[in-house]
Amino acid sequence: MRRFGVPTRRLHLVSADEDHRVSTIELFFDLVFVYAITQVTQLMADHLSPTGVGQGVAMLAVLWWCWCSYAWLGNTIHVDHGIARLAMFGAMAVMFLVSLTIPEAFVDHPGGLYAPALFVVCYALVRLLHLVAYLGAAKNDPGLRRVLLKMFVGLLPSVGLLGVAAFLDGPWQLGLWVVALAVDYLNVYLAGPDGWRLEAPAHFAERFGLIVIIALGESIVAIGIGIGALPMSWLIAGAAVCGLGLAAGMWWTYFDVVARVSEHRLTQATGTERTKLATDSYTFLHLPLIAGIVLVALGLKKAFLYIADTEHHTPGEALHGVPIWTLTGGLALYLIALSALRKRNLGSWNHQRLVLGVLLVAATPVLEHVPAAVLLPVVAALVLGLIAFERLRFGEWRRKVHAEHS
Repeated sequence: MRRFGVPTRRLHLVSADEDHRVSTIELFFDLVFVYAITQVTQLMADHLSPTGVGQGVAMLAVLWWCWCSYAWLGNTIHVDHGIARLAMFGAMAVMFLVSLTIPEAFVDHPGGLYAPALFVVCYALVRLLHLVAYLGAAKNDPGLRRVLLKMFVGLLPSVGLLGVAAFLDGPWQLGLWVVALAVDYLNVYLAGPDGWRLEAPAHFAERFGLIVIIALGESIVAIGIGIGALPMSWLIAGAAVCGLGLAAGMWWTYFDVVARVSEHRLTQATGTERTKLATDSYTFLHLPLIAGIVLVALGLKKAFLYIADTEHHTPGEALHGVPIWTLTGGLALYLIALSALRKRNLGSWNHQRLVLGVLLVAATPVLEHVPAAVLLPVVAALVLGLIAFERLRFGEWRRKVHAEHS
């Protein structure tokens, strides 16, 4: 029986000929991750040290694994119908608790529940809900069931290590987090693409494009948070335009060509080649992309605080230490990840983006002496200059890509 063209079975696999697109419940689900990414940025801002940044990146890797899991699930079943919808709402509720505990995931605040342990329990529940829903979708697919059980084998020791880390502090705690993440990530990577199903590549690419938009949105939000309730000035207005220009340039460098080519390659691939491409280009290579954006957001937040808070900072004060390294290093990581995507999809590196990334890191000790109000237009101009160079140097190829993939 069918109703409005959708099978009335509670859970069903998406067939290869279905025009599956992103559903509203998936967009609703992403709202939790908007808040989670904001919490990660705040976690690093409150612990502005190499260790604090390491904790933020490790936290982002945990959240990324959760989000990717449900992106793959949403490509296999209609998550907006039947019992799958209830599973999504349940996952959202637990994921929201995960987000709420992020500020205390490493150091518990006095009073109340012990947040580090609560974080691990909620994270485990999110992952288990995903596995249960996916196994239900794979009831008639032995290959998919096998690979899901392999994922479960890697999840158990990973959660166990995070559980032990909840009762530690300092380097041992962060070290266990790194080991736990390595176990989980390597388990999936070494298991290979066999068994996974990706029947709707356009849906999959769209999901990852949306999460990039969410991360870029955090960089814009960081501008407003950096200013806060401080009085407006022409200097702040100019810096805000430069910050928005930087975010727009980052959007352009991904969506103008990279996103189009990645989706086209994914659509053209079939079978195991497609799932391997999806795992490499999206599940793994989009993580440093998102991490770079979040680090840039942190740098922007601190830069605007330097510019706007004239009570504690002078107008000519330079951004220095960890904040400037998150801005330049985050942007470099973003550019390198974009180049790696080109290497995976087209077989060659984007050399100008690699060069700019290396130059940003190499020039950071010099940029530490540049006033924050000058640093922002300099960094924005570098990214916009990169875009202008690529339009002139590769204009014909770009037009061809747009014509073929529009």
